[in-house]
Amino acid sequence: MGMVGGGADAFIGAVHRNAAALDQEIELVCGAFSSSPEKSKQTGQALYLDEQRVYDSWQQMIEHESKFPEGERMDFISIVTPNHLHFGPAKMALEHGFHVMSDKPLCFSLDEALELKTLVDKTGLLFGLTHTYSGYPMVKEAKNLIKQGMLGSVRKVYVEYPQGWLTDNIEKGGQKQASWRTDPARSGKSGCMGDIGTHAAHLAEYVSGLSISNVCADLNKIVEGRELDDDGAVLLRFDNGTSGVLVATQIAAGEENNLKLRVYGEKGGLEWNHTDANTLQVKWTDRPNELWRTGVDNQYLSEASRRNTRLPSGHPEGYLEAFANIYRNFAFAIKAVESGEKPDLDIYDYPDINDGVMGMTFIDKVVESTEKKNRWIKM
Repeated sequence: MGMVGGGADAFIGAVHRNAAALDQEIELVCGAFSSSPEKSKQTGQALYLDEQRVYDSWQQMIEHESKFPEGERMDFISIVTPNHLHFGPAKMALEHGFHVMSDKPLCFSLDEALELKTLVDKTGLLFGLTHTYSGYPMVKEAKNLIKQGMLGSVRKVYVEYPQGWLTDNIEKGGQKQASWRTDPARSGKSGCMGDIGTHAAHLAEYVSGLSISNVCADLNKIVEGRELDDDGAVLLRFDNGTSGVLVATQIAAGEENNLKLRVYGEKGGLEWNHTDANTLQVKWTDRPNELWRTGVDNQYLSEASRRNTRLPSGHPEGYLEAFANIYRNFAFAIKAVESGEKPDLDIYDYPDINDGVMGMTFIDKVVESTEKKNRWIKM
């Protein structure tokens, strides 16, 4: 793996590196860790990398690595930069024959997303996206329950993601994460919905097995002087006619990452909460509700859930492990493709370019709906 961004003072770079290394399927071999060549070199030294493979820019990295023979060059790049810096390295990497893993959202605009999808389709290369919450074992169990028809046809979907870290105007004080996430020039046309609303929308589609077909949105700028939305709600319509509600906010004082999903079918429902990620509540109309728990030894769980679990029951599987599942599964897919095999995505799945395009479409349409006085907009 080669990394773009993720320097010593970055927020998410270390998380990506730790997650990628957890299963010993991926080795970080090179990087362009900062727009500052000096900071990039310092980060490479701290990570004990070959100084010849610590680059001044991502352009230099991709160009130089492409000249190495197979088996020596990097296999894929991991992009962990702010949104406006996703497209360039992703495009160049694909054009030079490298697979890509990127932080979400996919890029800065829908036009960029569609161009990347065209490149992925043309080259046959793999493109992964770190929608981390789909990596949790009990999220995969929820998906399997619905896929197997145990709840009957899906009738209602609720997903909410409250955070409180932007309750105050901390970007004005120079807080690095707040500064770029609230800046239209670096974040894109949406703040809260682009940052965490896309996570919620992906989770709703991933678990339900449905696709969002229409949205009716109300995005808000609560904190005075903020340029992008920091709060919002979206009515959802799915492709089978099912309705849903999505709420995302970053001004819910006191909240951390309290992501919650509820899905209801004809025969029962389920609920998953990020604050207790190892538990899945399964609710029935004709018998007592149940609590299903993660664990490699819980044989009542699906193979997909158990194969994305590392520990026996009673030992928590957390955020880093969920993140690592996406990287590990992506590595398995690369190995399969490069050996001429078909990856088993029923078990070792990961968010891909299509999920990225959906996320960028979602951002575009919820902004359009708000601008048009909360009209229903087709995705």
